[in-house]
Amino acid sequence: MKELDPLVFLAVFQEMLGPLLWLMILVIIAGTAAFVALLIKERTINSRRLVLAELAGLLGGVMALVLMAKVSSSGFTDAGGPADWFLIALVFGLGLAGTAILVYTFLGWRKPLAQ
Repeated sequence: MKELDPLVFLAVFQEMLGPLLWLMILVIIAGTAAFVALLIKERTINSRRLVLAELAGLLGGVMALVLMAKVSSSGFTDAGGPADWFLIALVFGLGLAGTAILVYTFLGWRKPLAQ
């Protein structure tokens, strides 16, 4: 494989995740838009809300690893080289960050800052 073709990645993820892929893409787009709108509205980051979101992000990272183990044909014991461990860390990090952003946004729209 000499080139990185985005359509190949799309086909692989579609094969692994099925309809869940499109749900995840929709949540990512809607969550990001809601997060940006919240930041524009409040013009600040609430530290208490951020800490709660980061704690929830830890659970999100673990859940991302569980999902990865379910949809792939290998488990964590099959990880042999640095590239495998880098991918595991990347999946955890993306799950953590995505969950933290979604939780921060949910908490922000549910209970806005007092003006």
